[in-house]
Amino acid sequence: MAGTKAQPGVALVVSDVDGTLLDPDKNLSPGAPAAVRRLKQAGIRFTIASARPPRLTYPLLRDLHVSEPSACFNGALLINPDGSVLHQLPMASSDAQTVADHICKSPLDLWVYTGMDWYVSNPACAHVQHQEELMQRKATPLHTYDMSQFHILKLVGVSDDYDAVKRTQAELDNLCCTAISATRSSDYYLDVTHANANKGMVILSLSRMLNIPTEQIATIGDMPTDLLMFRQSGVSIAMGNATDEVKAQATYVTKSNMEDGFACAIDHFILGGEQKQAAD
Repeated sequence: MAGTKAQPGVALVVSDVDGTLLDPDKNLSPGAPAAVRRLKQAGIRFTIASARPPRLTYPLLRDLHVSEPSACFNGALLINPDGSVLHQLPMASSDAQTVADHICKSPLDLWVYTGMDWYVSNPACAHVQHQEELMQRKATPLHTYDMSQFHILKLVGVSDDYDAVKRTQAELDNLCCTAISATRSSDYYLDVTHANANKGMVILSLSRMLNIPTEQIATIGDMPTDLLMFRQSGVSIAMGNATDEVKAQATYVTKSNMEDGFACAIDHFILGGEQKQAAD
Protein backbone atom coordinates (compact mmCIF):
# COMPACT_ATOMS: atom_id res chain seq x y z
CA MET A 1 0.00 0.00 0.00
CA ALA A 2 2.89 2.36 -0.76
CA GLY A 3 1.62 5.85 -1.38
CA THR A 4 -1.48 5.45 0.78
CA LYS A 5 -2.90 8.84 1.75
CA ALA A 6 -3.39 9.45 5.45
CA GLN A 7 -6.62 10.74 6.94
CA PRO A 8 -6.02 14.50 7.30
CA GLY A 9 -4.81 15.57 10.72
CA VAL A 10 -3.69 12.27 12.23
CA ALA A 11 0.00 12.45 13.17
CA LEU A 12 0.24 9.75 15.86
CA VAL A 13 -1.55 6.46 16.58
CA VAL A 14 -1.46 5.13 20.15
CA SER A 15 -2.59 1.53 20.62
CA ASP A 16 -3.52 -0.62 23.56
CA VAL A 17 -1.87 -4.07 23.60
CA ASP A 18 -3.95 -6.92 25.09
CA GLY A 19 -7.20 -7.38 23.21
CA THR A 20 -6.08 -4.92 20.54
CA LEU A 21 -2.67 -5.66 19.04
CA LEU A 22 -2.76 -9.20 20.45
CA ASP A 23 -5.17 -12.00 19.60
CA PRO A 24 -6.92 -14.04 22.34
CA ASP A 25 -3.85 -16.31 22.60
CA LYS A 26 -1.66 -13.26 23.34
CA ASN A 27 0.09 -13.45 19.98
CA LEU A 28 0.67 -10.38 17.84
CA SER A 29 -2.14 -10.19 15.26
CA PRO A 30 -0.76 -11.26 11.88
CA GLY A 31 -1.59 -8.03 10.08
CA ALA A 32 -0.30 -5.67 12.79
CA PRO A 33 3.38 -5.33 11.74
CA ALA A 34 2.49 -4.51 8.13
CA ALA A 35 -0.22 -2.07 9.27
CA VAL A 36 2.31 -0.22 11.40
CA ARG A 37 4.70 -0.10 8.45
CA ARG A 38 1.95 1.43 6.33
CA LEU A 39 1.40 4.09 8.98
CA LYS A 40 5.08 5.00 8.89
CA GLN A 41 5.07 5.09 5.09
CA ALA A 42 2.25 7.61 5.35
CA GLY A 43 4.29 9.74 7.77
CA ILE A 44 2.24 8.79 10.86
CA ARG A 45 4.04 7.92 14.08
CA PHE A 46 3.05 4.94 16.23
CA THR A 47 3.45 3.75 19.81
CA ILE A 48 1.73 1.70 22.51
CA ALA A 49 0.11 2.40 25.88
CA SER A 50 -0.27 -0.72 27.98
CA ALA A 51 -1.07 -1.96 31.46
CA ARG A 52 1.80 -4.41 31.00
CA PRO A 53 5.18 -4.22 32.77
CA PRO A 54 8.23 -3.32 30.65
CA ARG A 55 9.35 -6.94 30.39
CA LEU A 56 6.21 -7.73 28.40
CA THR A 57 6.37 -4.70 26.11
CA TYR A 58 9.99 -4.98 24.91
CA PRO A 59 9.28 -7.78 22.38
CA LEU A 60 6.38 -5.77 20.91
CA LEU A 61 8.47 -2.61 20.62
CA ARG A 62 11.08 -4.66 18.77
CA ASP A 63 8.68 -6.53 16.48
CA LEU A 64 6.78 -3.37 15.55
CA HIS A 65 9.94 -1.26 15.24
CA VAL A 66 8.54 1.38 17.58
CA SER A 67 10.77 4.46 17.68
CA GLU A 68 8.61 6.65 19.92
CA PRO A 69 8.26 6.68 23.72
CA SER A 70 5.77 4.13 25.06
CA ALA A 71 3.81 3.65 28.27
CA CYS A 72 3.75 0.75 30.74
CA PHE A 73 1.60 0.27 33.84
CA ASN A 74 -1.12 2.47 32.25
CA GLY A 75 1.29 5.41 32.24
CA ALA A 76 3.04 5.03 35.59
CA LEU A 77 6.18 4.35 33.54
CA LEU A 78 7.22 5.99 30.26
CA ILE A 79 10.16 4.40 28.46
CA ASN A 80 12.28 4.89 25.37
CA PRO A 81 12.41 2.07 22.80
CA ASP A 82 15.73 0.94 24.32
CA GLY A 83 14.04 0.51 27.70
CA SER A 84 15.56 3.55 29.38
CA VAL A 85 13.18 5.34 31.72
CA LEU A 86 11.80 8.71 30.69
CA HIS A 87 9.40 9.20 33.57
CA GLN A 88 7.86 7.22 36.39
CA LEU A 89 5.10 8.02 38.83
CA PRO A 90 4.97 5.67 41.84
CA MET A 91 2.03 5.54 44.21
CA ALA A 92 2.29 7.34 47.54
CA SER A 93 2.90 4.81 50.31
CA SER A 94 -0.22 5.84 52.20
CA ASP A 95 -2.39 5.49 49.10
CA ALA A 96 -0.85 2.13 48.23
CA GLN A 97 -1.47 0.90 51.77
CA THR A 98 -5.12 1.98 51.69
CA VAL A 99 -5.68 0.24 48.35
CA ALA A 100 -3.80 -2.92 49.37
CA ASP A 101 -5.78 -3.18 52.61
CA HIS A 102 -9.04 -2.77 50.69
CA ILE A 103 -8.15 -5.39 48.08
CA CYS A 104 -7.08 -7.84 50.79
CA LYS A 105 -10.49 -7.49 52.44
CA SER A 106 -12.20 -8.21 49.10
CA PRO A 107 -12.41 -11.53 47.19
CA LEU A 108 -9.54 -10.35 44.96
CA ASP A 109 -5.91 -11.45 45.12
CA LEU A 110 -3.25 -8.73 45.33
CA TRP A 111 -0.36 -8.28 42.91
CA VAL A 112 2.35 -5.66 43.46
CA TYR A 113 4.49 -4.28 40.61
CA THR A 114 7.60 -2.26 41.40
CA GLY A 115 9.09 -1.94 37.93
CA MET A 116 11.02 -5.12 37.19
CA ASP A 117 9.76 -7.00 40.26
CA TRP A 118 6.37 -8.66 40.70
CA TYR A 119 4.87 -9.94 43.98
CA VAL A 120 1.67 -11.98 44.45
CA SER A 121 -0.42 -12.68 47.53
CA ASN A 122 -1.60 -16.04 46.18
CA PRO A 123 0.93 -17.94 44.01
CA ALA A 124 -1.77 -20.54 43.29
CA CYS A 125 -4.04 -17.96 41.64
CA ALA A 126 -5.23 -19.18 38.25
CA HIS A 127 -3.70 -16.23 36.41
CA VAL A 128 -0.27 -16.37 38.03
CA GLN A 129 0.98 -19.31 35.97
CA HIS A 130 -0.01 -17.67 32.70
CA GLN A 131 1.67 -14.41 33.72
CA GLU A 132 4.81 -16.34 34.67
CA GLU A 133 4.86 -17.91 31.22
CA LEU A 134 4.56 -14.51 29.58
CA MET A 135 7.22 -12.90 31.77
CA GLN A 136 9.46 -15.99 31.70
CA ARG A 137 10.07 -15.70 35.41
CA LYS A 138 8.46 -16.91 38.61
CA ALA A 139 6.33 -14.62 40.71
CA THR A 140 7.72 -13.60 44.10
CA PRO A 141 5.40 -14.46 47.01
CA LEU A 142 4.25 -11.36 48.88
CA HIS A 143 5.60 -11.86 52.38
CA THR A 144 4.69 -8.46 53.80
CA TYR A 145 1.65 -6.26 53.37
CA ASP A 146 3.55 -3.16 54.46
CA MET A 147 3.43 -1.21 51.22
CA SER A 148 6.04 1.29 52.47
CA GLN A 149 8.61 -1.44 51.76
CA PHE A 150 8.01 -1.13 48.00
CA HIS A 151 8.45 1.44 45.23
CA ILE A 152 5.01 0.73 43.78
CA LEU A 153 4.13 1.56 40.19
CA LYS A 154 0.97 -0.53 40.05
CA LEU A 155 -1.25 -2.64 42.31
CA VAL A 156 -3.58 -5.19 40.73
CA GLY A 157 -6.63 -6.90 42.15
CA VAL A 158 -7.17 -10.25 40.44
CA SER A 159 -10.28 -12.45 40.39
CA ASP A 160 -12.39 -14.49 38.00
CA ASP A 161 -15.43 -13.12 39.84
CA TYR A 162 -15.96 -10.31 37.35
CA ASP A 163 -18.73 -8.71 39.41
CA ALA A 164 -16.39 -8.58 42.41
CA VAL A 165 -13.79 -6.83 40.26
CA LYS A 166 -16.34 -4.23 39.15
CA ARG A 167 -17.61 -3.80 42.70
CA THR A 168 -14.12 -3.31 44.11
CA GLN A 169 -13.35 -0.74 41.41
CA ALA A 170 -16.47 1.21 42.38
CA GLU A 171 -15.48 1.07 46.04
CA LEU A 172 -11.98 2.34 45.29
CA ASP A 173 -13.42 5.11 43.12
CA ASN A 174 -15.35 6.31 46.18
CA LEU A 175 -12.28 6.56 48.42
CA CYS A 176 -11.94 10.32 48.91
CA CYS A 177 -8.66 10.16 50.81
CA THR A 178 -6.53 8.74 48.00
CA ALA A 179 -4.96 10.07 44.79
CA ILE A 180 -5.41 6.94 42.67
CA SER A 181 -6.67 5.76 39.29
CA ALA A 182 -8.57 2.45 39.35
CA THR A 183 -9.42 0.93 35.97
CA ARG A 184 -10.09 -2.53 34.54
CA SER A 185 -7.53 -3.67 31.95
CA SER A 186 -9.47 -6.94 31.58
CA ASP A 187 -12.52 -8.52 33.15
CA TYR A 188 -10.33 -10.10 35.84
CA TYR A 189 -7.67 -7.39 36.39
CA LEU A 190 -8.29 -4.24 38.42
CA ASP A 191 -5.30 -1.92 37.90
CA VAL A 192 -4.57 0.77 40.48
CA THR A 193 -1.94 3.44 39.93
CA HIS A 194 -1.20 7.02 40.93
CA ALA A 195 -4.08 9.31 39.92
CA ASN A 196 -1.95 10.89 37.20
CA ALA A 197 -0.80 7.50 35.88
CA ASN A 198 -3.55 6.63 33.43
CA LYS A 199 -3.89 6.36 29.67
CA GLY A 200 -5.50 9.77 29.40
CA MET A 201 -2.41 11.34 30.93
CA VAL A 202 -0.27 9.24 28.56
CA ILE A 203 -1.88 11.02 25.61
CA LEU A 204 -1.27 14.43 27.19
CA SER A 205 2.35 13.51 27.94
CA LEU A 206 3.01 12.22 24.42
CA SER A 207 1.38 15.33 23.00
CA ARG A 208 3.85 17.52 24.90
CA MET A 209 6.90 15.32 24.31
CA LEU A 210 6.34 14.89 20.58
CA ASN A 211 4.81 18.33 19.98
CA ILE A 212 1.66 16.83 18.48
CA PRO A 213 -1.73 18.38 19.34
CA THR A 214 -4.10 15.91 20.99
CA GLU A 215 -6.63 16.40 18.20
CA GLN A 216 -4.04 14.90 15.82
CA ILE A 217 -3.72 11.73 17.93
CA ALA A 218 -5.74 8.59 17.20
CA THR A 219 -6.21 5.91 19.86
CA ILE A 220 -7.39 2.30 19.68
CA GLY A 221 -8.35 -0.10 22.48
CA ASP A 222 -10.90 -2.47 23.95
CA MET A 223 -11.28 -1.99 27.73
CA PRO A 224 -12.61 0.68 30.12
CA THR A 225 -9.03 1.69 30.92
CA ASP A 226 -8.76 2.82 27.28
CA LEU A 227 -11.67 5.25 27.60
CA LEU A 228 -9.38 7.71 29.36
CA MET A 229 -7.17 7.95 26.26
CA PHE A 230 -10.21 8.01 23.96
CA ARG A 231 -11.37 11.19 25.70
CA GLN A 232 -8.04 12.94 25.16
CA SER A 233 -7.59 12.08 21.47
CA GLY A 234 -9.05 13.44 18.26
CA VAL A 235 -10.00 10.01 16.89
CA SER A 236 -10.82 6.90 18.93
CA ILE A 237 -11.37 3.36 17.70
CA ALA A 238 -12.91 0.52 19.72
CA MET A 239 -12.12 -3.08 18.91
CA GLY A 240 -14.98 -5.37 17.90
CA ASN A 241 -14.30 -7.43 21.03
CA ALA A 242 -14.72 -4.37 23.26
CA THR A 243 -17.61 -3.99 25.67
CA ASP A 244 -20.66 -1.98 24.65
CA GLU A 245 -19.55 0.68 27.15
CA VAL A 246 -16.27 1.15 25.27
CA LYS A 247 -17.84 0.99 21.80
CA ALA A 248 -20.39 3.65 22.73
CA GLN A 249 -17.63 6.16 23.52
CA ALA A 250 -15.46 5.57 20.45
CA THR A 251 -15.50 7.46 17.15
CA TYR A 252 -15.35 4.17 15.21
CA VAL A 253 -15.63 0.44 15.86
CA THR A 254 -13.40 -2.02 14.00
CA LYS A 255 -13.38 -5.82 13.77
CA SER A 256 -12.38 -8.01 16.73
CA ASN A 257 -8.86 -9.10 17.69
CA MET A 258 -9.72 -12.51 16.21
CA GLU A 259 -10.25 -10.82 12.82
CA ASP A 260 -7.16 -8.60 12.61
CA GLY A 261 -9.23 -5.66 13.81
CA PHE A 262 -6.16 -3.50 14.46
CA ALA A 263 -4.98 -3.70 10.85
CA CYS A 264 -8.54 -3.15 9.63
CA ALA A 265 -8.81 0.00 11.76
CA ILE A 266 -5.54 1.40 10.44
CA ASP A 267 -6.49 0.79 6.82
CA HIS A 268 -10.12 1.96 6.98
CA PHE A 269 -10.23 4.70 9.62
CA ILE A 270 -6.69 6.16 9.54
CA LEU A 271 -5.21 5.56 6.10
CA GLY A 272 -8.40 5.09 4.14
CA GLY A 273 -10.11 8.14 5.60
CA GLU A 274 -13.56 6.53 5.71
CA GLN A 275 -15.98 8.71 7.64
CA LYS A 276 -18.38 6.08 8.97
CA GLN A 277 -19.97 6.41 12.37
CA ALA A 278 -19.15 3.88 15.06
CA ALA A 279 -21.20 0.71 14.86
CA ASP A 280 -23.67 -0.14 17.59
